[in-house]
Amino acid sequence: MPFKIADVVPSGALARQKQPTIPAPGGLLLRPWSPDDAPAVYEAFQDPVLQRWHAREADSVDEARGWIDGWRKAWPEERDAHWAVADATTDEVVGRISLRLIVLADGQAEVAYWTMPSARGRGIAPRALTALSDWAFGELGLHRLELTHATANEASCRVALKTGFAPEGTKRSAVLHADGWHDMHLHARVQGDEPAGS
Repeated sequence: MPFKIADVVPSGALARQKQPTIPAPGGLLLRPWSPDDAPAVYEAFQDPVLQRWHAREADSVDEARGWIDGWRKAWPEERDAHWAVADATTDEVVGRISLRLIVLADGQAEVAYWTMPSARGRGIAPRALTALSDWAFGELGLHRLELTHATANEASCRVALKTGFAPEGTKRSAVLHADGWHDMHLHARVQGDEPAGS
C-alpha cells in the first residue's frame, strides 16, 4: 500500500553527494572531519566542562581517531552528519557541529555542538549553528531541527535562543549523565522561521 505523503527529503540526498564544506560568518568553515583532527578531539574531551555534558570520554588520540572514522562513515549512511568547525585561515579545529538522528523522510534532525575550551567566548557555536541550519533548510530541504540541552547547561540555552531555536518545553529526567538524570530543554526551528536577530 503506497504512502499518501511523499518523503520530505528523498533517500539518497546525502549519500549521492560529497559532504560539503560550509562557510560560516566571522572566518569559520564547517568541514568534514579528517583523521588528522584526532588530537584536537582528544584535547576537547579532556575538558571538565565538556565532559559534564557528554556520556563519553576519550582515553587516547587513537580512540578519538576511531570516533572520527565513525563520523565520516555516518554521512553515506544518512543517519548523522558531522562537521569540524575550523578557523578558515589556519584550519585549526575550534569546535564540532552535527546533524544527529536524521530522518530524511520526515525532514527532521537534531543538532548538537561543542566548542574547544580555548575558543569559548568568541561566538563560535552560534555562528556555526546558524550556518548549518541555513544549509539544512535551504540546501538539504529539512523541515524541522531540534536542539536539546540539560536545563543546567545555560551556555547551550543561550546559543539556542540566540540562533532562533524557540523553546518548546522540558523533557523530564530524559538523559543520564555521570551525575544522574537531567531534565532537558527542547528547542526547535522549523522551515520558514526567522532566525533570531533578523
